Amino acid sequence: MTDAKTLAYINLFGILGALENLCELDEEAQELLKGKKPISIGIEVKGGPSATLTFKNSRCRMEEGCRKDCDVKLPFSSCEKFNGLIDGTVTPIPSKGFIHIPFLLKQFTGLTDILTKYLRASEEDLKDEVFFEKSTKLMFYLITVAISQIANNDEIGKFSAHYVPDGIIEVAIKDSVSATLRVEDHHFVTIKQKPQSYRSQMQFGSIKLARDLFDGNVNSLACIGDGSIEMHGQINMIDNVNRILDRVALYLA
Repeated sequence: MTDAKTLAYINLFGILGALENLCELDEEAQELLKGKKPISIGIEVKGGPSATLTFKNSRCRMEEGCRKDCDVKLPFSSCEKFNGLIDGTVTPIPSKGFIHIPFLLKQFTGLTDILTKYLRASEEDLKDEVFFEKSTKLMFYLITVAISQIANNDEIGKFSAHYVPDGIIEVAIKDSVSATLRVEDHHFVTIKQKPQSYRSQMQFGSIKLARDLFDGNVNSLACIGDGSIEMHGQINMIDNVNRILDRVALYLA
């Protein structure tokens, strides 16, 4: 079972939040924004999340909360309506910034189309080594953000989060990317960078292994057993994060 509110948090901070990383990794995404004046898009979901995306110098930055001074505001009357934006069944209508509709139709839609290609990659695309690496990194960032959103909003996720003590958990792909899960009073925050220190760490042995795990082609317990997934520090933190991780697949299916 999944719920619309948790999915809305994942869709906003996980899916649309991955535009930050897409604009760092992908030249086509950078080219779409090249020469464009800075623009900010505020998204506000009634009964759910809100955030502001700022596009500047061919890069994207997301911050929590819909800024009052955003150039474009996209309000949604419910979490279900916002989730419809992500699955393509709802067309948003700005309440502010109609003059920027061309940006929404071309640049913003273009970026989300590129992101979708990476996140829902075909077997043929994944045969390209460069594409494979970019796609897997974007999946990694999405999944680590989704862990926090499920820990904070999903009822089953919150149950597991209740047993996670305060501290820093590093989740990493060896010789590739790293993310920080910061836990304070059972509330999770994902920071998409390597921590200076950690209380617990879970590290995937290679980017190929990480991809196989994300795609459900290998068993995580078997990988822990053979050492291809390494765990260090306070293991009960990792155990409960893994329980939350099991929920991620349900929401991202």
